[in-house]
Amino acid sequence: MAVTERKSPQGGGTVTTAVPARLDRLPWSRWHWMVVIGLGTVWILDGLEVTVVGNIAGRLSEQGSGLPISSAQVTGTAAALYVAGACAGALFFGRLTDRFGRKKLFMVTLAVYLGATALTAVSFSSWWFFLFRFLTGFGIGGEYAAINSAIDELIPSKYRGRVDIVINGSFWLGAIGGSLLSIVALNTDLFAANVGWRLTFALGVVLGLVILLVRRNVPESPRWLLIHGREREAEQLVADIEGQVEAEKGRRLPAVTEEMTIHQRKSIGFGTIARTVFSRYRRRAVLGFSLFIGQAFLYNAITFGFGAILTTFYDVPTSDTGYYFAFIAAGNFLGPLLLGKLFDTVGRRVMISSTYLLSGVLLFGTAWLFDRGALDAVTLTVCWCVVLFFASAGASSAYLTVSEVFPMETRAMAIAFFYAIGTAAGGISGPLVFADLTESGAVGDTVLAFQIGAGLMCAAGLVAVFLAVRAERRSLEEVARPLSAAG
Repeated sequence: MAVTERKSPQGGGTVTTAVPARLDRLPWSRWHWMVVIGLGTVWILDGLEVTVVGNIAGRLSEQGSGLPISSAQVTGTAAALYVAGACAGALFFGRLTDRFGRKKLFMVTLAVYLGATALTAVSFSSWWFFLFRFLTGFGIGGEYAAINSAIDELIPSKYRGRVDIVINGSFWLGAIGGSLLSIVALNTDLFAANVGWRLTFALGVVLGLVILLVRRNVPESPRWLLIHGREREAEQLVADIEGQVEAEKGRRLPAVTEEMTIHQRKSIGFGTIARTVFSRYRRRAVLGFSLFIGQAFLYNAITFGFGAILTTFYDVPTSDTGYYFAFIAAGNFLGPLLLGKLFDTVGRRVMISSTYLLSGVLLFGTAWLFDRGALDAVTLTVCWCVVLFFASAGASSAYLTVSEVFPMETRAMAIAFFYAIGTAAGGISGPLVFADLTESGAVGDTVLAFQIGAGLMCAAGLVAVFLAVRAERRSLEEVARPLSAAG
């Protein structure tokens, strides 16, 4: 089905097309798996990065590590620079992704990540390590904007919720891998003290190169092509995808009658984007802000002082905290994996609000048990695992929400903005609020940290009850009409 072209009175091209509806009616296929592997697996690398750096802090500060740096500098300065880089990268690459396309930018951001990680592995001084931790974060932040926008525009509406939820939750697969990898790489019986920690970064490069090879085959978003005056490319691309799917399924795809008319434009000003997100869609902006802040503070209430809580209150050796972390990381991944489908079937509003409220209430219960002295290291970890089973699905839904409830022309920038808010709150404000509370050794302080995280999660859940958008099984164009749409 070809697009119908004509000149717009405003001077730009106008097309009437069924391309979005054709993408949404596709059955799941090998082509979609290629998109998921090429784009979605990068969150595993993010989880690997964050966990590995936390676990190798002690080794880097030891004599003979080959790097003159303290443990506090690794978990403090370097971690803050990684967070700052992620925020800056999200905003910088988010704007470019909306302007120059998804494919160009998801190739560039992965290249930035790979180069920075490789150069981190050969660090010889603290300033070098700090610089390339910032640039690694810069690439990862850009990935969030470029990847989430591309995935949502390529995955059929029937599957969009579960795919997005599971992909964002896959961060915790990387966290599990990072925990276990650190145990092996830091074993001085296997690797010298100045070699093992470098190998952890080198493995990230190897995995990134594998992803890059697959990603080369992921196309530009046909939706982006349509709006930016490249409708013939969009038409040919969708026809090629349909041909692959029909050959795999052995049947013809059903005809599509839904069309939309678009006034094409090359770029959209930042002022238009800001007015769209914060004025026209003010309620959705409040929703996105609430969801990101809630999950950011919950995760810091629990995970920022995780090791300190275990060692302070339960005398768990520092060398053993990685095993506990791997356990709760598994709970974090199982939540999105097992609950993801419900976001497409039961619906966004019910699932977003319930996962936020459940995790908040369960954390309040954990705080009460902790305050009474009813928990040991194992049972506390089990409680956290249950809390995070629901919280992880909720946190993933925050990314899903901001990537689908704003118009296509603003999508990457909206993702970048809310990601930067959440990352800054979690990586900057969170430690300032929770560090002293969880490390003070006073039960009441740690209980307060839990209660703050739980309260903000419940508050976000209540906001979702009233403001969450019923986006399940609806096309992106129906959820948020493109700014370029006619009429």
